[in-house]
Amino acid sequence: MPVDLDDVRWDAVCIKNRDLDGEFVFAVKTTGIYCRPSCPAKTAKRQNVEFYETTVLAQQAGYRACKRCHPDGVSQEHSRNSMIETACQLIKNSEAPLKLETLASKMAMSPHHFHRIFKELTGVTPKQYQSALQKEKVRSLLNQSASISGAIYDAGYNSASRFYEMAGAMLGMSPKAYRAGAEDLQMQYMVCESALGLLLIASTEKGICTIEFGDSASVLEQVLQQRFPKASIRAAETHFKEWVTSILAYIQQPRGLLDLPLDVQGTAFQQRVWKALQDIPPGQTASYAEIAKRIGSPSSVRAVANACASNQFAVAIPCHRVIRSDGDVTGYRWGMERKKALLKRESET
Repeated sequence: MPVDLDDVRWDAVCIKNRDLDGEFVFAVKTTGIYCRPSCPAKTAKRQNVEFYETTVLAQQAGYRACKRCHPDGVSQEHSRNSMIETACQLIKNSEAPLKLETLASKMAMSPHHFHRIFKELTGVTPKQYQSALQKEKVRSLLNQSASISGAIYDAGYNSASRFYEMAGAMLGMSPKAYRAGAEDLQMQYMVCESALGLLLIASTEKGICTIEFGDSASVLEQVLQQRFPKASIRAAETHFKEWVTSILAYIQQPRGLLDLPLDVQGTAFQQRVWKALQDIPPGQTASYAEIAKRIGSPSSVRAVANACASNQFAVAIPCHRVIRSDGDVTGYRWGMERKKALLKRESET
């Protein structure tokens, strides 16, 4: 049975879904007013509500704009998004880390309010965001600078000793090994046929570090080699083949949790999202908004979607179980057909 669009819109109005602001407006017959889906006013009775694609159509039907949610103007959500995007750009363009007070002042906000809004919309604090950019910068500079110490200071770190304390968790290896293209890193991998196409599985001594679907074995191998240009990458050993067998069997018949040792590298926010994904049982789905609520950041829907897109562990971290609030199946780095096929298999198991 096809989904009734008005039912989807009514659900959005009931939960005051900001994500659908701008997609439609709803009008209340008893008040003669039309509003955004996220309007904070008390929800009207369903029989008194009509939906319109645009504000113009609502006006033509005789309704006037709500003075609380201002459906004809720039939404508060859009304004806040623009402000945070500006702040993020300031951080990216700054050679040194910016203090919270400095960023808040540039945005004409108090430090407390700016900190709260920034975390709501990005899922991380300004400090954590700047730290992530520093880490990305130092990774790039380690491959370019004449010396390791030069890369550390050029990335904005004031103390080399402090950087070395964090290097293992940040790079997955020592700065020297990373600079050498993971020269000392021992890895093994296998490309095999699965029920949903080719699958590359690779591991370090800590556990599986990537599970990727693909259409070409050579392309999958090339991507792995580019990530670790000087690592010692060898064919799979016996215990590794057992992990591969478990993954292939799980794709064929998904049941329970795929319990494997994973060598996961990601930000604190990404790891919170990925852990929440692992808690979704096979045969069930959750929306990006629901995941955001589960990790305690209900306004970080966009950041949750980005974390799902950054996942490098197909099936083991089941980002395919995350869908839109309206039930639409969208967004999967390994292709929509694979996502739909995985969900179909899980619903039938």
